[in-house]
Amino acid sequence: MLSTTDAILWLCLFAAVFAIPGLIYARRQQDHLEDFIVARNSQNGTATMLTLLATTLGTWILFGPAEAATWGGIGAVTGYALGALVPRFMMIPLGKRLRELIPQGHTLTEFVLHRYGKTMYLFVMVIMMFYMFISLTAGLTAIAKMVELLAPVPLWVTATIVMVATLLYTLYGGLKVTIFTDRVQMLVILPFLALLIMFGWQAVGGLAPTIAGLKEKAPQLLNPFDMAGFKSGLTFFIAVVLTGLFYQGTWQRIFAAQDNKAIRNGFIVSGLFSFVAIFIMGLFGLAFVGLALPGDGSVALFNVLLSNIPLWFAIGLLPFGLALIMSSADSTISGISSMMVVDLRRLLPELSANRLLGLSRWLIVLLSIPVLIVASQGFSVLYLFLLADLLCCAAAFPVFFGFYNARYQSYNAVISTFSGLVAGLWLFPAPGAEINYLLESFLLATLVPVVISALLLLVPHRQPFDFSVLAQRVRSL
Repeated sequence: MLSTTDAILWLCLFAAVFAIPGLIYARRQQDHLEDFIVARNSQNGTATMLTLLATTLGTWILFGPAEAATWGGIGAVTGYALGALVPRFMMIPLGKRLRELIPQGHTLTEFVLHRYGKTMYLFVMVIMMFYMFISLTAGLTAIAKMVELLAPVPLWVTATIVMVATLLYTLYGGLKVTIFTDRVQMLVILPFLALLIMFGWQAVGGLAPTIAGLKEKAPQLLNPFDMAGFKSGLTFFIAVVLTGLFYQGTWQRIFAAQDNKAIRNGFIVSGLFSFVAIFIMGLFGLAFVGLALPGDGSVALFNVLLSNIPLWFAIGLLPFGLALIMSSADSTISGISSMMVVDLRRLLPELSANRLLGLSRWLIVLLSIPVLIVASQGFSVLYLFLLADLLCCAAAFPVFFGFYNARYQSYNAVISTFSGLVAGLWLFPAPGAEINYLLESFLLATLVPVVISALLLLVPHRQPFDFSVLAQRVRSL
């Protein structure tokens, strides 16, 4: 549809359009360490909503929901969409609580370290870093594959252009610039998302042909209570909900919000909009099956769209895809950077702020090399995503129950997390194996820590934890 040269030129142009405003904005900002990491109490409800929405709507929405619908039907799509909505609602009380406990905090791992000790801290830090690494890799892979559908551009070229442009403004300006560019990127994402839905509606001829085709070829996909679809939806729901609680980009925005009202409004509106957008993206997978279109279900949305769109819309997919990936990638990079800075400050307290930022920036650049290598191969990272999800499920109850219960001890959190991890891995599929018991694996990883925690609370306990010490231990950088 486009030549290689034209596509690369368009990519460079649109990447610059998103990066340059961020660089200009960064030059106007005070480069304080706190602003770089959390931009504390600086964002109103609208800004919080837009940045959360931009963070949620990554390139994956063009692939994941539609592909899930091709084999899990309406149940899988609903579970996927609810999985994006529910964490937003859960983060409102959790975010308020963390701001009360550590008003000068920066990361979830700070709370875990001072509440539970180094063992639990190391586990949570590893799963958060692992998840963000996989998320960044998957996003770059998705945009590279999307561009490949439009023009014969090597995957590594697209991935490199996107990564370099995103690193430039994110590492230069930090979270405040990331939030600013989110607003710029949403100016592209929202109208183009509406155009995409409109062209999709025209391409499938409305709902009637899709429903008729599904009733004939795959009626189970229309049944939300079909066992296969129900299990798929519940699996997606558990995995996405609990993993979303460990995304550092979201915790940064908790601290960046002006007040609790900004948190509530921003999280509710962004969650509801994300639910609608993801659900509609999933319907393209049902249309792909119902209309018996040729091609691979992993790119179902594009199989529905590409044969019926004008050239200008095909070119417009490039800035749309770039806005999606850069709005989520910059949040991930900023989240990784913030965790590095906080840990480096603790390990190397004698370093000045400038040297601390410089060291963290170089570490991020080094980390981007393996990310680019993996993304350039076009591998599916679904298995690694599922593994990261399982780790988050095992840690979820122990970490967040300790937000409220003072009797909950460090050993209880460690033993409960480890038990959930062992139970979940017992049924977790090996690489390349069928995923027959994936739901059961996630249920065990999620629920076993609850049971073990309840049993250990019956054991005579030591002195309850004093939550007031957290605010003394977690201070401004």
